[in-house]
Amino acid sequence: MTSTAQAPQPGSGPPHPEHLGHVIFIAAAAAMGGFLFGYDSSVINGAVEAIRDRYDIGSATLAQVIAIALIGCAIGAATAGRIADRIGRIRCMQIAAVLFTISAVGSALPFALWDLAFWRIIGGFAIGMASVIGPAYIAEVSPPAYRGRLGSFQQAAIVVGIAISQLVNWGLLNAAGGNQRGKLLGLEAWQVMLGVMVIPAVLYGLLSFAIPESPRFLLSVGKRDRARAILAEVEGEHIDLDARVDEIETAMRREHKSTFKDLLGGSFLFQRIVWIGIGLSVFQQFVGINVAFYYSSTLWQSVGIDPTDSFFYSFTTSIINIIGTVIAMIFVDRVGRKPLALIGSVGMVVGLSLEAWAFSYHLVDGKLPATPGWVALVAAHVFVLFFALSWGVIVWVFLGEMFPNRIRAAALGVAASAQWIANWAITASFPSLADWNLSATYMIYAFFAALSIPFVLAFVKETKGRTLESMG
Repeated sequence: MTSTAQAPQPGSGPPHPEHLGHVIFIAAAAAMGGFLFGYDSSVINGAVEAIRDRYDIGSATLAQVIAIALIGCAIGAATAGRIADRIGRIRCMQIAAVLFTISAVGSALPFALWDLAFWRIIGGFAIGMASVIGPAYIAEVSPPAYRGRLGSFQQAAIVVGIAISQLVNWGLLNAAGGNQRGKLLGLEAWQVMLGVMVIPAVLYGLLSFAIPESPRFLLSVGKRDRARAILAEVEGEHIDLDARVDEIETAMRREHKSTFKDLLGGSFLFQRIVWIGIGLSVFQQFVGINVAFYYSSTLWQSVGIDPTDSFFYSFTTSIINIIGTVIAMIFVDRVGRKPLALIGSVGMVVGLSLEAWAFSYHLVDGKLPATPGWVALVAAHVFVLFFALSWGVIVWVFLGEMFPNRIRAAALGVAASAQWIANWAITASFPSLADWNLSATYMIYAFFAALSIPFVLAFVKETKGRTLESMG
C-alpha cells in the first residue's frame, strides 16, 4: 500500500473484510441515537389530536407545542460539536441517552401544557446532540471504502425509529379502542405512546459502553496507543498503523479546535463550504418531509379518513421510508451522493405536485373524491420514497464528509442547527398554512424540491471515495 490516504477505487472490493462485522456493530450502536431521533421526532404524530382535545387549544398553539422540541434540537446541534471535542463522542452519546430517558418520562406524565412543552425541549436537545454526534463518529471510525454505507446507518436508524413509533402508536390506539385519550396502564393512550421511548433510550445508553472512542478524539487528547489499537480494530492490523496514525496526527497539527470564528470568511459571514452545508440542510427540510411524520394522521383525518386508518397510512409511509433508505444505502457508494440527490429531487417534485393537485379538490361530505383521494395517498408515498432514497441519507453523509478537518465539528454543528431551525419553520407553519390553502402549501414544498436541483448542480461536489483528510 503506497499511501494510506488513497481511497480504494470503486469496485475494488473491501480492503479489510475481516473487520467489517465489528465496524458494522460499532456504526449500528452509534446509530441508535438516530433511532431515538426518529422515534422521538415522529411519536408525537400519535398524540397531536389528543393534546389538542385535552388542553383545548387551537392550531397555532398546537403547532408551537409540536414544534418547540425543534428549538431544543437546534441548541443541541449547535453545542454538540464543542462538547464532543472536549469530553469525547462516547460521553456525548451517554448524555443524550440520559436526556432522552428524562424527556420520555416527563412527556408521559405532564401536569400542564407548558410542562409538556418543557420536556419536549429536553428531548429536542438530545435529538440535536444525536444528529451531530452520530454521523461525525461513524465517519471517524469507518474505513473509507465503506464510509458512505456506514454513514447511511444514521438515516436508516432514523427511518426505522419513525416506523417503529408509528407501529407502536397504531397498536396502542387499537388497544385503547381507537381513542387517543382512551385509558391504558392507568394513563391516556397518548401518554403511553410518549413514555414507551424509555426502552430504546436505556438501550442506547447501554450500547454506548460497548463501543470504542473515536481515534481522532483520542489522538487529540494524547492517547496515541489507544487510538492505534482502535484503528487496528476498524481498519485492520495488516495496514501500516504507524503511518495511519501519523497521517491523522499530521492533519490534526494543521488544524486547531474548531470554533464558530473558524467558520467566518468572505463577504457573506461564513465560508462558502459552510453555506453549502447550510443549503443542503435547509433544502432537506423545506420540501416538507417532516409534515409527513409529525402531522400525517391529522392530515389524513382532515380529508375524511378515519383515525385508525390514518394511523395505518402513517405506518405504511414509514415502511416506504425504510425501503427508500435501503435503496440509498445500496447505491450511495456505487452511484455517488450527487446523482442520488438529483434523482430524489426530480421524484419529490412529481410526488409533491400530484399531492398539490389532489388537495385542490373540494371535500364532498368531508372527504376527498375517490380519484383525488387515491392520488393523494399514492403521491404521498412516492414523495417519501424519493426523499428517503436520496436527501434523507445523502445530506447526513455529506455533512459527515464535506468539511475540512479543521472546521468539521463546528461546521457540522452549524449546518445541523440550520436544519433544525428549518424543520421548526416548516413544522410550526404547516397547521396555519393548511387552514389557509392545503394545495398551495404543497406547491410551495414542490417549488423548493425543484430549486434543489440547480443548487446541487452548481454548488455541491461529490465526496464518494475520498478520505476525510483529503477534504479541503
